[in-house]
Amino acid sequence: MSSFKIFFFSALLAASFSASAADFNSDVNVAWGNGRGKILNNGQLLTLTLDKSSGSGFQSKAEYLFGKIDMQIKLVPGNSAGTVTTFYLKSEGSTWDEIDFEFLGNMSGDPYTLHTNVYTQGKGEKEQQFHLWFDPTANFHTYSILWNPQRIIWTVDNTPIREFKNSEPLGVLFPKSKPMRMYASLWNADDWATRGGLVKTDWSKAPFVASYRHIKCDGCAHANGRSSCSSTRPTSNWYTQQMDSTSQARLRWVQKNYMIYNYCTDSKRFPQGIPRECATTA
Repeated sequence: MSSFKIFFFSALLAASFSASAADFNSDVNVAWGNGRGKILNNGQLLTLTLDKSSGSGFQSKAEYLFGKIDMQIKLVPGNSAGTVTTFYLKSEGSTWDEIDFEFLGNMSGDPYTLHTNVYTQGKGEKEQQFHLWFDPTANFHTYSILWNPQRIIWTVDNTPIREFKNSEPLGVLFPKSKPMRMYASLWNADDWATRGGLVKTDWSKAPFVASYRHIKCDGCAHANGRSSCSSTRPTSNWYTQQMDSTSQARLRWVQKNYMIYNYCTDSKRFPQGIPRECATTA
């Protein structure tokens, strides 16, 4: 499988975009949790904790209108049923845009479910779910969101698992006008997260801890109504990146072997016909 590799991305800095790596002190704020979110090791590590009283979360200081965000995460080990660990982009307001990684916990020995979704103007219902080909609790693994004007690509350890293309000519909404902030959280969702809510959180196993490191935010920083890319297009590959043949083959491998739900094939959910973008979205 090692012959399949997605493009490596440039780390070049330019005035037209913002790039930063591996320093939580400079890049994020711990947003909630009353001390359950901790930045450690001189900004190199951030841990989120969930107990029966509260979960915790953090968010990027900057907003981005397009970018590539990388995060290394080690998920809650053992019996994580009922818990949800997240890494996502989201805009503000009641008609928000959002691009999701959500890791749904499970009982010991059962795999995590990796849940992905994309919202535009507050409308989602574009879920794809996967199991992973490794134990995401044993070591850190890199999860990335690439978001440019043409497509969104979700990758795991540089392996693409999903692509959502801009299909506006078909009348499909695509997030392209609202700046988004990066968020991450660990919280209790035992009303739905594990087997539709049948398996509840075992609080005797608390506190639950998820660990984050090596954050990298490479994107068009947005502030005061202006994007840093408004006058000069970024030189990094992510802004114009497409899926080459090797990446497409790797994507097909993941979706054939590890995808467990795809809204595009859910005819019971969409009896009137599958959504229009499904003809062009992997």
